[in-house]
Amino acid sequence: MKSEKIASILKTLPASPGVYQYLDETGEIIYVGKAKNLKRRVSSYFNKEQTGKTRLLVSKIADIRFTVVGSEAEAFLLENNFIKQYKPRYNIMLKDDKTYPWICVKAELFPRVFLTRKKVGDGSLYFGPYPSVMTAKTLLDILKQLYPLRTCKHSFKPGDIGTGHYRPCLEYQIGNCKAPCAGYISEEDYRTMILNMKEVIKGNISGVLKDLKTQMMEHAAKMEFEQAHALKQKYDLLENYHSHSIVSSNTLHDMEVFSFDDADSSFYVNYMRIIQGAVIQAFSIEMKRRLEETQEELLSLAIIELRQRFESNVKEIIVPISLDMELGDVRFTVPKKGEKLEILNLSTRNAKQYRAETEKLRSLVDPERHAMRVLTELQDSLHLPRIPEVIECFDNSNFQGDYAVAGMVQFLNGRPNKKEYRHFNIKTVEGSDDYASMKEVVRRRYSRLVEEGKRLPDLIITDGGKGQMEVVRQVIEDELHIGIPIAGLAKDDRHRTNELLYGFPPSTVQVKPNSELFRLLMYIQDEVHRFAITFHRKQFRKGFIHSEMNNIKGIGKQTAEKLLLELKSVQNIKDADLQKLSGIIGPAKAKIVFEHFHQN
Repeated sequence: MKSEKIASILKTLPASPGVYQYLDETGEIIYVGKAKNLKRRVSSYFNKEQTGKTRLLVSKIADIRFTVVGSEAEAFLLENNFIKQYKPRYNIMLKDDKTYPWICVKAELFPRVFLTRKKVGDGSLYFGPYPSVMTAKTLLDILKQLYPLRTCKHSFKPGDIGTGHYRPCLEYQIGNCKAPCAGYISEEDYRTMILNMKEVIKGNISGVLKDLKTQMMEHAAKMEFEQAHALKQKYDLLENYHSHSIVSSNTLHDMEVFSFDDADSSFYVNYMRIIQGAVIQAFSIEMKRRLEETQEELLSLAIIELRQRFESNVKEIIVPISLDMELGDVRFTVPKKGEKLEILNLSTRNAKQYRAETEKLRSLVDPERHAMRVLTELQDSLHLPRIPEVIECFDNSNFQGDYAVAGMVQFLNGRPNKKEYRHFNIKTVEGSDDYASMKEVVRRRYSRLVEEGKRLPDLIITDGGKGQMEVVRQVIEDELHIGIPIAGLAKDDRHRTNELLYGFPPSTVQVKPNSELFRLLMYIQDEVHRFAITFHRKQFRKGFIHSEMNNIKGIGKQTAEKLLLELKSVQNIKDADLQKLSGIIGPAKAKIVFEHFHQN
């Protein structure tokens, strides 16, 4: 049973960066890992033979959870946050309590700027954390070149500055420090350097990049390629550098984030908890609608439930919509920009991913029940007398009125039933007349089913609008006198499925574009179009073999096809002059074709 559950989860994993959690039978998190590709990384634990402790870990996995993030760097930071929060027994990182580096601007007279792994609440300003020590060190090195700040650990007293109490050290002599201790730079000028440096750390680095490029070119011009290469490495790293992370930020305070993805009957909610600027918890739930609850009502219920479950007392909650609810002194925020909007977007992505995972898992575990749920929704939307277990859809295809064909696909319980697919060569219609062609194939299909006493479909769908629906109705009701519901799928000017039509006169049936029902209808329409056009191309190519073009000695099938595709008909080829033919197939073959049709 456990292996079946794990196998089902593996099929739903996204190929996205993120963090995964392994849980044992008791629900305890026993391992947290990061991945650039969740599907590939997690599947590797189960798809190949493991040894030692890894095999022991895999044997204890009873459930898998995961959180999608925007990049591998964010997955790196989120993994660190989760390991510190849950302390899983199989994570090596716990042994040395590894932390990630910050850049600290010390709260002191003539502030120092340095790298640290420990945040102290002394009023200092911290930037980070950085997923790579190299990134932080390179940034610090660049900052030191741009802004010669002090690195000594002296605790300066205002009264001692410039009095001779301190003497400039070697750092001043080699140009790495302005010697504020000796009063060689004013406190105001030093503060200006600090302010400019903060802007660079925050990400305003265009000026720095320009300066680095200038230095790089100067070294290259002097053939100092080693120095130019070193600057190039720093330039590339800084260009890809981002001063803050959605997953962990020094400017975000303690808060919670709630987002959702609405799927009509189900309502998926994602919850994230942020403590000291870091995401330390992420959790998703599915809520089933019982009545006609609104999004506001469902989200409010989820907030109450999850805050009680996690015993939260955070004072700010980030939400995507305004809520008419009060929770003591808790403040609700609907962000429009900045880091709060970024963290809300991250939560929304996880809600959508959780929905996709849940729906796919249902379709894998119980495909018939899943299909019946979608078909029941279609029945309710169209007010059909019974669930449309058998759906048949038609589409026409022709080339300038020639090689007219039609295709019909059948879906049984929401899935293609390919043994019942049918092709039709149009026999009674001359030229391009889609309505007459549709009448012919519908008449041939259902008169035969009636004659042979076979089951009729529960629903007919036309790949077209009101006109196609009407000609189908004329055959079904007026000629054959049988009762089959008829719907139409119309497309927009970009040839995308746009709306579902039903009834006579036809009216638009509202179907949400992101719903499972809409995806099923779009699948049916795409499938019948693919089936019809494939058959048409086959007949079209076959027609070339018997066309007059094949009687021309020295002109092969590809040349004939090229001319017919360009000029549309043999008659147009006959009427074309030598120059026009040469522009399509070249002068030599054009001469052969021209002389064939004009030899008399």
